[in-house]
Amino acid sequence: MASIELKQIVKEFDKGTPIIKNLDLTINDGEFLVIVGPSGCGKSTTLRLIAGLEEVTRGEVYIDNRLVNNILPKDRDIAMVFQNYALYPHMTVYENMAFGLKLRKYPKSEIRQRVKEAADILELGDLLNRKPKQLSGGQRQRVALGRAIVRKPKVFLFDEPLSNLDAKLRVQMRTEIKKLHHHLKTTMVYVTHDQVEALTMGDRIVVMKDGEIHQIGSPSEIYQNPQDLFVAGFIGSPAMNFIPGVLHQGVFQSNTNNIKLILEKSPYKEMDNVAVVLGIRPEDVHLNKQDAHYQEVKLTLEVIEPLGNESILYFSDEGHQITLRTQETNMPLSIGASIPVFFNIDKVHIFDQKTEVAIR
Repeated sequence: MASIELKQIVKEFDKGTPIIKNLDLTINDGEFLVIVGPSGCGKSTTLRLIAGLEEVTRGEVYIDNRLVNNILPKDRDIAMVFQNYALYPHMTVYENMAFGLKLRKYPKSEIRQRVKEAADILELGDLLNRKPKQLSGGQRQRVALGRAIVRKPKVFLFDEPLSNLDAKLRVQMRTEIKKLHHHLKTTMVYVTHDQVEALTMGDRIVVMKDGEIHQIGSPSEIYQNPQDLFVAGFIGSPAMNFIPGVLHQGVFQSNTNNIKLILEKSPYKEMDNVAVVLGIRPEDVHLNKQDAHYQEVKLTLEVIEPLGNESILYFSDEGHQITLRTQETNMPLSIGASIPVFFNIDKVHIFDQKTEVAIR
């Protein structure tokens, strides 16, 4: 196992145009850290800088307290798992898993032992003599994991490894990788654009945008206390509702003038006609909640999306969409009707319109 430290990392592909901007990040020994963000945010580049597959323009990369900027990828004691599996089609599962060890001239007996151990962990024992074309997508990804495990590296790096799998297999493989981390207790860095993967897998999550870190925290911290509008909108499905308006002495008034909420927290009471964005998650808007924590708003119902055990309701406030998630699936509701809904005031987030930063 090993810690990883990135200090003031800058990466430029074109001179003067940084893809990664002064990035500082510490990954703890044995931690499962997920880097999440939209395409082009720099998350895969960050992973490749750790692996040594890309050269750092400025800054320092440490693995296990050792500066590795000028150390080749093969000498960094890391193993990387890619989204395209990268298996040799003419080799069996056993040969694919053993190949890296053979190149390093490990004794045959040790190779057999390591492959067997990895195959047992990943339940690949019955597949060792098959070729990749005889395997399902999930089995191929497990072989790619096995090839990494036999190396017994200090660090595992995952670059969107589940992107090519269907939805059911992705859920299964998320569980497999979490079980693997629990079993090996090795430092793992996992890159994904899927915020569900990030929330379900990571000990901590790094949310990136445009080559910069916007927030680092546990899944609960990221979800419950987003630091800015980007994090709030990117994490969570359906996405957080955003309502622009003005906050004056604890009273929020939407730009449409149809939504008025009284917010009791002291920072909000002290604000004087400040342009803000109110954020509230779909599960914090309810159809039938009437107590001190909830305030009523009337909205027009546009769409009902039934999902079996719950429904997603889409409301309109003069063209501005507000989403509600509910398990009250049997209530009689009419499309186009004006319906009272209830906002959980304790779960409201307020962001400054100019800076997009959360107001605490």
